[in-house]
Amino acid sequence: MSAPERIPPRGLTATADVLELLAEGELTVRGQVREASNAVLLCSVAYGGAEIDCVYKPVAGERPLWDFPDGTLAQREAAAYAVSDATGWGLVPPTVLRDGPYGPGTVQQWIDADPSAPPLLSLVEGDEPGEGWRPVGHADVGGGRTALLVHADDPRLRRLAVLDAVINNGDRKGGHLLPAADGRLYAIDHGVTFHVDDRLRTLFWGWAGEPLPEEAPAVLARLDAELASGAPLATRLEQLITPAELDALRSRVTALRTTSRHPEPSGTWPPIPWPPV
Repeated sequence: MSAPERIPPRGLTATADVLELLAEGELTVRGQVREASNAVLLCSVAYGGAEIDCVYKPVAGERPLWDFPDGTLAQREAAAYAVSDATGWGLVPPTVLRDGPYGPGTVQQWIDADPSAPPLLSLVEGDEPGEGWRPVGHADVGGGRTALLVHADDPRLRRLAVLDAVINNGDRKGGHLLPAADGRLYAIDHGVTFHVDDRLRTLFWGWAGEPLPEEAPAVLARLDAELASGAPLATRLEQLITPAELDALRSRVTALRTTSRHPEPSGTWPPIPWPPV
């Protein structure tokens, strides 16, 4: 199936409207992302006179992983959205769990990436990242040559680095970033998250060990409160991840609040995802 023609949103005014549309609307499959490791279907969803594009990931199309229970990636995607929404940063597009044409799965609002947006990752010659960039490490570029992998010193990426540390993202690649035309940055593909062990793998180590951004302590304090037993976020997450995973999430938030610093690679797990895109 070929990629669908883009359909602009109609009649939507708020995130709540989008969530209702994603949850209640009629899904029509229009294409497939064939290079994805799991089944990713491009759809339109229509409800109450509104229609948008979305991505539908059925549980039945998930590839088994050795380190995560089978059939849980969709729940983790939904959990990542719930935590992102609680931060107020809006980094993950609206996402719901629901039934679809191929069974239960996640349905997420489609975000069009702005092709004219400045790059967020680059490879540069030498050992210095240059102004406005943060170094990650040297990468083999073939022919016996290496180049320095760098990411933008961008406050949106820094927020994402904090969110990834909270949800223990094991697969933050460059292709998961969608800079929108309005200047917002969205991040997708959060199935490999919330492991109880430290599995943080990311391309955004440029702030490792440095103090968190000024806004982060207040955000983490709010998350801490919303993760308390009986709070709405905790109650939602109890339906999506295991009790041990929820406890580990609370511990990561506490640790970040205590250190007030970006985490560093653990040394027990490969810190850079491969392939990086």
